Amino acid sequence: MNVQEIVGRCEALFEDLHFNAVKEWKAATPGRKAIGYMPIYVPREIVHAAGMLPVGIFGGGDQMEVIQGDAYYQSYICRIPRSTLELGLTGRLDCLDGMLFPSICDVIRNLSGMWQILFKDKYVKYFDVPQNYDDSIGGEFYVREMQVMREDLGKLRGKPISDDELRASIAVYNENRRALRELYAYRAAKPWQAPTSEVYLVLRAGCVLPPEEHTKLVREYIAAADAEKRALRDNARVVLTGAFCEQPPLSLIKSIEMAGCYIVDDDFMLVMRWLLDDVPTAGDPLDELSKAFLHRSASTSSKYDEKKSDKGQYLLKQVKSNAGEGVIFAAPSFCDPALLERPMLQEVLAKYKVPYTAFKYAENTGQMAPIREQAGTFADSIKLWSAA
Repeated sequence: MNVQEIVGRCEALFEDLHFNAVKEWKAATPGRKAIGYMPIYVPREIVHAAGMLPVGIFGGGDQMEVIQGDAYYQSYICRIPRSTLELGLTGRLDCLDGMLFPSICDVIRNLSGMWQILFKDKYVKYFDVPQNYDDSIGGEFYVREMQVMREDLGKLRGKPISDDELRASIAVYNENRRALRELYAYRAAKPWQAPTSEVYLVLRAGCVLPPEEHTKLVREYIAAADAEKRALRDNARVVLTGAFCEQPPLSLIKSIEMAGCYIVDDDFMLVMRWLLDDVPTAGDPLDELSKAFLHRSASTSSKYDEKKSDKGQYLLKQVKSNAGEGVIFAAPSFCDPALLERPMLQEVLAKYKVPYTAFKYAENTGQMAPIREQAGTFADSIKLWSAA
């Protein structure tokens, strides 16, 4: 397939709020089950090892009007829980046999309780993660959390999940993460060949496709993108950060690019790139997943390690390793983790003289002109500063 065909398929999956790809996967083999998960991170390897399909639920985007969901939440919180409830209450998530709500903020914790009340016939788990990063404390806690999930999903399928099944799934996701690292490295090297509006859609396809199929799709996209002849422009190379949970509308990403920015790194859908290298397939699989989470995972504002005082260094590394020229802070309105951390990160960037700009959005943001103008002004200023 060429780039247009691959991106077209990914866009169709992205726009399908009835999750027909999940329904088709389940119908292909009667008895299959699918488990949804909210942002940011869950160990999808455990779901996959149970023979189930992990399905990323990132809200309803800008294509769906929220009516029932608004009745459950106050107006001064982010939109993703409301649109997720709308998806559930309107039957769009009936294809899911369960939902995982990872520990990210109080809103998602609250949503997990609502889900238990509203969907009593579904498996629901609030998946907690450690706040202590010592193997003997946080590590043991996290292994127990994963073991509970492993046992729950084993009961749901009618057979315990073996260590060998977990190791096989870890290998599958290692390969998927390798493919995504290749994609991100390719975009950083040639952002004009792999625009982020396309890369984002390729990522989103991984929310509904089996990981084996997604890995193949990612590599097909890289090859197809490299075969295209696309114009190189004198755009500003920027890192986008803050969009790790509620996702921006696709039109926002396109607006930033049209304004003269190449996005060379981002924190979209971190679940797919949370673990930074391969998880060893030898040894105890849960213990290896725990060590990878504690010591070799992405940095984000929802992750707190009291022993680390290097706030902002991960973002600086993103800028330097991808030849970034500036940072765009794009956070959902009312996102406490992102907005509380933003001033600390900006202070670090100012210290190292890295230009930045900031704005807020909602997943259904409609008016893009102000954001495009702000991004365009930022890109122009970077070029002026660098020329000076």
